[in-house]
Amino acid sequence: MLRTLRSYVFWTHERGSMQYDIMVTLILLFVFVTPHFINYRDRPRFQLPSQIMVENDGAGNLVYQVRAQDVMSSIKQGGDADKQTRRALRHLIEPIAGDVSVERYEPLLTNGQVSAYRVWAHR
Repeated sequence: MLRTLRSYVFWTHERGSMQYDIMVTLILLFVFVTPHFINYRDRPRFQLPSQIMVENDGAGNLVYQVRAQDVMSSIKQGGDADKQTRRALRHLIEPIAGDVSVERYEPLLTNGQVSAYRVWAHR
């Protein structure tokens, strides 16, 4: 009994043998069945902005439209407003576009209030 257990632990069986097939089956069962019973908490954690639209401006450049409330929630109080807005826009666009720099942006107004920002960014 001890010899059989040791042969399974040290994986000494030939490929294609009954013992080898049993070990492979047990490993596959473990991999595919245990996640249904045990929460390994191994889910990816994405925090993408809720709504970002990407458009082509006709000249081959991409223009991003970011909701104003997403930008405002990323801005900290105090300091240069333009610099913080650029930093917040860059932070929101990077999960989609990669490492970019904000070339320019313009606010989109709805009923006299800023509802979104159009952002021109490039790599």
